[in-house]
Amino acid sequence: MRRSEFLRAVDDEFGGRASSLVSDLVLTQLGGRTADEALDVGVPPRDIWLALCVETDVPIERRHGAGRLEPRRR
Repeated sequence: MRRSEFLRAVDDEFGGRASSLVSDLVLTQLGGRTADEALDVGVPPRDIWLALCVETDVPIERRHGAGRLEPRRR
């Protein structure tokens, strides 16, 4: 998962709350960092996405592959 895919996944899942969750919610699984802080220190976006999902009780079926664009049609 790339950073852009992470941000898209957060926006798709949380809508208007996305930016505040990324900047304000402290994620226990990431050593008490916010998602923004974790991104800044190089934590892989996929790990941050999964920690955010756990912390906010996102159902498992909406966690995998989130934020990815549909493949291009030929």
